[in-house]
Amino acid sequence: MTSTLTLGIDPGTASTGYGLVEANGEELRLVAYGVISTLPETPMPQRLRGIHDALAELITRYQPSQLAVEELFFNRNARTALAVGQARGVVLLAAAEAGLPVGEYTPLEVKQAIVGYGRAQKAQVQRMICLLLNLAAAPQPDDATDALAVAVCHLFALRGKKLIHDPG
Repeated sequence: MTSTLTLGIDPGTASTGYGLVEANGEELRLVAYGVISTLPETPMPQRLRGIHDALAELITRYQPSQLAVEELFFNRNARTALAVGQARGVVLLAAAEAGLPVGEYTPLEVKQAIVGYGRAQKAQVQRMICLLLNLAAAPQPDDATDALAVAVCHLFALRGKKLIHDPG
């Protein structure tokens, strides 16, 4: 049985969460998690380069076979949405440079996969991540937990696709 290591990303220019989860059959195992932080006074091009370089280093260190990223959530603040979109672009570039297949999921899809309800509260997602990964407490900061949820969502999606194509 082969294992699948997925790098989940919750993009942002101030804080990009990452989480690495390995699936071996039905078993999920936390490998690593954290955030890539940038300073608000740093010019945006340098912030984006910092996110890219940190992601490239994570990919080199852990050698994931897949990358999953949260899709852009449009809220009322267009400026925030634009910045998150720029961070997502850097994530997609790092994945393309490494030749990694990418799964993209909306926040609703992630919550649906993790909790079973697309409008779940953040605390419900955190509790399910703890249960699924056998953790005593939710990883901090929240961006890291969100990234782990994206990774687990992707692994569940892969599992579902495998069942559809190879039901026996």
